[in-house]
Amino acid sequence: MSIKIIADSLSDIPSHLIKEYDIDIIPLTIIFEDGEYKDRVDISVDEFYEKLKTSSTLPRTSQVTPVEFENIFKKYLDQGREILYIGASSKASGTYQSSVIAKDMLESEKIHIFDTMALCGGIAMLVIEAGKMAKEGKSINEIIEKLKEMKEKIDHVFTVDTLEYLQKGGRLSATKAAIGTILNIKPILTVEDGVVKPLDQVRGKKKVIEKMIELSKKRGQSFENKTVMIYHAKNIQLAEKLKEAVESELNPKEIIMGEIGAGIGTHAGPGTVAIFYLR
Repeated sequence: MSIKIIADSLSDIPSHLIKEYDIDIIPLTIIFEDGEYKDRVDISVDEFYEKLKTSSTLPRTSQVTPVEFENIFKKYLDQGREILYIGASSKASGTYQSSVIAKDMLESEKIHIFDTMALCGGIAMLVIEAGKMAKEGKSINEIIEKLKEMKEKIDHVFTVDTLEYLQKGGRLSATKAAIGTILNIKPILTVEDGVVKPLDQVRGKKKVIEKMIELSKKRGQSFENKTVMIYHAKNIQLAEKLKEAVESELNPKEIIMGEIGAGIGTHAGPGTVAIFYLR
């Protein structure tokens, strides 16, 4: 393929699809008290959640630097390839800006940067489509036009198991987190205009799947011929229940399962489950 598709580890693309479409993944850095780890390179998803449970302070994520982007872009430019970097929402991560700086430093028209305004599986859907199209020999312009069209339709519906990580990360006040925990409130969240927004809430775990399906039906309408991605953060049991509900209630063409890695897991915490699809 003359076009090289690049993403970062915030996309949490399943490894078999990374291989199938020859996607290069640039890892974010996860900073714990005892040191720095490259996401899914120095630390696996399982190891990350184990450390998260025992860490006294919340780890930080560090964006990919312009120099890291410059090095990887240069590698593929030297091979004479066209580059398409598909990044996480520019409103949620500074990594997008780093890629723009690197492109400006290299002054190459062969580097294309795409802001998905999405997170996690929302990014993955766009990256996978770009990978398929590149494999089919489509032009860079055809791929970008398709991504622009898809970007407007990507939907995220997800829930967190505990409000602790949203509160620790400054995305929820301590008071709201305390009240929510006492009342056993499970928020249902989405991504709008590139940032996480509340969508709904339920009392107790048992109602979570029912509400996620109800919201997806309303927002996604017909799921015939659609792909649905179901992601989880060390919560395979709930993810499997969600998969069963998606199969029976939404009946999509395809379901892709994935794991939420360190980049998103730092802020959402273990137990998170999510659905991604095109409206």
